Amino acid sequence: MVILAIILIGLGLVFFTGGVVGILRFPDYYSRLHPAGMLDTMGLVLCMSGLAVYVLDDVCLASVLTAMKIFLVLIFVFLTSPTATHAIVDAGVRAGLEPWTKQRKEDQP
Repeated sequence: MVILAIILIGLGLVFFTGGVVGILRFPDYYSRLHPAGMLDTMGLVLCMSGLAVYVLDDVCLASVLTAMKIFLVLIFVFLTSPTATHAIVDAGVRAGLEPWTKQRKEDQP
């Protein structure tokens, strides 16, 4: 069980790292929100699942209740993170932020 927890937490950290790289590398506001919303949510799901599996290594009532609390937090974040990302994009659209477009050399002044 501990090895499964380590694998899940390690995969979650890989997704978090991909999200950080995407946020730093993508050119504009809208494209940066995609890795922030998707990869961070998946990284959190994997890390929290790994923590719940780790807690369940010693099965007793306290560890089962703790694992259930972790899964409730996981479900809450899994539902609210995409909704929050959508709200942030909507705020950017309402503020008038233009999406990035690749300019050709002849279009530049």
